[in-house]
Amino acid sequence: MEKILSSILLFLSQQYLKRYEPNIVAITGNVGKTSTKEAIGTVLSKKRHIRVSAGNLNNQLGLPLTLLGDWGDRYYTQGSSLGFWLSVLWKGFFGLIKRINYPEILVLEYGADRPGDIKRLAKHFKPHVAVVTEISKVPVHVEYFDSPEGVALEKSKILEALGPGDYAVLNKDDDWVWLMKDKTQAHVVTFGFDEKSDIRVSDYGYWSEGLEPKGIRFRINQGEESLEVQLSGSLGKSQAMASAAAASVGLIFGLSLPDIVETLRHHHGPQGRLRILRGVKGTWILDDTYNASPASTKLALETLKGLPGMRKIAVLGDMLELGEYTEMAHREMGEMASSIADILVCVGSRSRFMFETAQRVLPQSHIYSFATSQEARLKVQEIILPGDVVLIKGSQGMRMEKIVEEIMAEPEKKNELLVRQSKSWIKK
Repeated sequence: MEKILSSILLFLSQQYLKRYEPNIVAITGNVGKTSTKEAIGTVLSKKRHIRVSAGNLNNQLGLPLTLLGDWGDRYYTQGSSLGFWLSVLWKGFFGLIKRINYPEILVLEYGADRPGDIKRLAKHFKPHVAVVTEISKVPVHVEYFDSPEGVALEKSKILEALGPGDYAVLNKDDDWVWLMKDKTQAHVVTFGFDEKSDIRVSDYGYWSEGLEPKGIRFRINQGEESLEVQLSGSLGKSQAMASAAAASVGLIFGLSLPDIVETLRHHHGPQGRLRILRGVKGTWILDDTYNASPASTKLALETLKGLPGMRKIAVLGDMLELGEYTEMAHREMGEMASSIADILVCVGSRSRFMFETAQRVLPQSHIYSFATSQEARLKVQEIILPGDVVLIKGSQGMRMEKIVEEIMAEPEKKNELLVRQSKSWIKK
């Protein structure tokens, strides 16, 4: 039944592409896809009618749901019901029979769990602009590939689908991504901190009020033009990189750099991606609970290191789908965390490697280990003190947002501020 449904959705979505001829902006990579997608959506929405894929609807089933309508929120709450799918099919066929007000641009995330995924998605939903964010030394999902090189090769398939009139937007700071420039006939636009990037980020730093972290400042440069961006509510170089990628795409679609920068000043990073939240007891939470990989965990710890605070507490859950790199990656993060955090809380069976490594540096009374986030949440509540900055991060399967909920100052706003608050996720 699922295969039949998938085939019908694929047929309908391809007919929509023929009928309405939208431009597709595709985002892929192993780090920063969602932040980049949201930043691009913010920039393009200033002047164009667009639609951005919701959540992680980034596969053979999720992409048709975005093409056929803005079904993201309902999918996460009603996706298991027959009525939902009948509504999708009915409205999908209706949009072919009677012309509707369809978006000019679709901003879509392309995911790859296994070899062949990107090539298949790019074949069925050919992009006009493809953005590759970051691959990293030990990417997520690597356990389903022969090597990190295999992951990079898979991601590069999206560029092979581009034609001479299309655009490839590449992260100049990532060696794996930069090497992909030879994989495409398209115009290549680069972004990053690298001096030779077409769209360059410079003068990056945090801004705060006293001990309260507020956001980040940086400049976006194109040629001789240089403008400052100030983002509130989120931290990390990843947000600056997402903004640079968004500026690159905005320029491709004819927006001016001043317009782009002005729009970005009102942009807030998505939930669970280095978001700043008020905590109980006069603490601050760095909520990075959407997902975790070695690269994103390293970035989160570097962000924690640069923040003011009485104490720095790192609450780190397992990084999943790392295959043979599991022990090495967790030990590396344990070593890094123990050099930055005053207190380390490890959550999950794989994070025992973090715990063991950190024991060589931190006092025994400053390290904790728990099997699940449910077990860890009360201990985190107990140990925090006024003025602490608390980083909370882990793969989505670890459900680290439960710990954020336990110590956030405004739990009544959890549906607005936290990831995975749909009924289907809460039941898990």
